[in-house]
Amino acid sequence: MHVIDYLIFIVYMLAMLGVGYYFFKKNKTAEDFYVSGRNMSSWHIGLSVVATDVGGGFSIGLGGLGFTMGLSGSWMLFTGLLGAWLSAVFLIPKVSELGHKHKFFTFPQIFNHFYSARVALLAGIISAIGYIGFTSSQVLAGAKLASATIEGLNLQTALIIMGLIAVIYTAIGGLKAVIYTDTIQWAILICGLVFLGIPMAYHAVGGYEAIKNSLAPEYLSLTNITGYQLFNWSITIIPIWFVGMTLYQRIYASKGEKEAKKAWLIAGAFEWPIMAFMGVSLGLLAKVAANQGLFIGITDATAMDSEMGLPILLATILPVGLMGLMLSSYFSAILSTADSCLMAASGNIVTDIIAKFSKKELTHKKELQLSQIVTLAVGFFAILLASQMQNVLELMLYSYAFMVSGLFVPVLGALFWKKSHPIAAFWSMLLGGTTTIVLILTKNQLPLGLQLPPNLDANTYGISLSALVFIALSIYHTNKKEKQNGIQNN
Repeated sequence: MHVIDYLIFIVYMLAMLGVGYYFFKKNKTAEDFYVSGRNMSSWHIGLSVVATDVGGGFSIGLGGLGFTMGLSGSWMLFTGLLGAWLSAVFLIPKVSELGHKHKFFTFPQIFNHFYSARVALLAGIISAIGYIGFTSSQVLAGAKLASATIEGLNLQTALIIMGLIAVIYTAIGGLKAVIYTDTIQWAILICGLVFLGIPMAYHAVGGYEAIKNSLAPEYLSLTNITGYQLFNWSITIIPIWFVGMTLYQRIYASKGEKEAKKAWLIAGAFEWPIMAFMGVSLGLLAKVAANQGLFIGITDATAMDSEMGLPILLATILPVGLMGLMLSSYFSAILSTADSCLMAASGNIVTDIIAKFSKKELTHKKELQLSQIVTLAVGFFAILLASQMQNVLELMLYSYAFMVSGLFVPVLGALFWKKSHPIAAFWSMLLGGTTTIVLILTKNQLPLGLQLPPNLDANTYGISLSALVFIALSIYHTNKKEKQNGIQNN
């Protein structure tokens, strides 16, 4: 990169830190820090949601999908559209009212309201672990982008630099800084993709005829996908819209139900087709460039890391000045997700875990300071975890799967089934989440050498077990209670 590109990039990063400092001076309470004073508009919330959900991990991950399977990779974010619109119809009307009435900060507080403190504590632990992993995936995405585009910068050094920037401005600024920077970052990313990345990459590879000649026909088709793959994405991504801590925080931060529902409709529409096709198209163009031998030092496109194709493409085709702008665009996407996930994990730990064991109530100032300290600590741990991983999309989907398999069934039960029972919720969460993690680690391998069908995601089995346990124990304990009440009445 040229010195001009470095200058543009540094100015951008300083601007993001400046936004964090501005809101650091504005935050007075933990309510300001975690839910922005509960007065955010639908467009700010909606763009923040799509920036968070489609941020760095999915931007780099979608590029990887476009590199390996072409336009059909866009179906991944179609499941995001379905999740957003389903939750707008079924979830928000219930959660928005509860959040504003009871002044909730976090998702697990819903469990405390419907079930018990023990269930809420377990939900907080599951959510915190999931979002630490998700934060790590964003840091890793940023490090991959930086190491591929900045000469002489290795992956580990990039991890530290990217991680520190995201951690510092999130820790000092809170959710309002996150939402406003998300809006700015999303606008920068869209402008970068529409006006710089896609047109210049298309021109560099030689246009449509060159693309057709360089790729197998299925790359330009929307049917280059199996039913199993689409089902696995659906079972992991749609439910996250019902259990995602980042999403609940934004529901609580909205002015009311109407604004939150509008925000979710906006987010879904931008996820698919807009962001989906932009991401996979750049990955597809990177594949063409690699096949044409445009990448210096890379002779075999099939042997390279698919997620590195997009950043290497940008480094190859963009001239001085524009490289800095495009790099800022992608770092925008990455930071917009990393900051939100960091806020989610921090909120879970402070509100849902530490507060459960605290013997005295903290003052607003002390609670705010504790929130900022925990955010820093979680951020540093996420950087450490990211240094041990290789694939961004895989780490993201693992984190999603763990949260969904543990939390999805109990939250549906709490909101929509009167027979739901705290004991059922606790054990379905514990067994569902544990099953998914074990199957991920063993690659669907059971004891005694038994192998589950490899086409189905581990999350499918985790959710299925969670549902069976939840329904069975809820019915058992509800019937038991009804019998005891009947005996007492007689």
